[in-house]
Amino acid sequence: MATTACFIIVSRNDIPIYEAEVGVAAKREDAAQLHQFILHAALDVVQDLAWTTSAMYLKSVDRFNELVVSVYVTAGHTRFMLLHDSRNDDGIKSFFQDVHELYIKTLLNPLYLPGSRVTSSHFDTKVRALARKYF
Repeated sequence: MATTACFIIVSRNDIPIYEAEVGVAAKREDAAQLHQFILHAALDVVQDLAWTTSAMYLKSVDRFNELVVSVYVTAGHTRFMLLHDSRNDDGIKSFFQDVHELYIKTLLNPLYLPGSRVTSSHFDTKVRALARKYF
């Protein structure tokens, strides 16, 4: 089964600091812009939900046709957002937890300025490997 997945990390100031198309489905020409639009439209919902629960994993917060937006909010209010069409909640939660651990390791790097774009090729490779593992 082909899966569509777009992963984005949004800082506490609503600035995207990492983006990756991690799905294996055939790509349309305008798919990247559509995925970004759906994820950014879900930010308001995420902001409201984040203050009503103490859970970090917010599961499904928004839908667009067959695509679902799942979100993981860190203690520092950084949002990990995944647009996907799969129904594997346990795999998605594990993906978010592993990416969170990887993001913390990036934050511990003295050369990384918190809130700036994550440009590390190592980080990108690891995120894509985690996506292949869990989706």
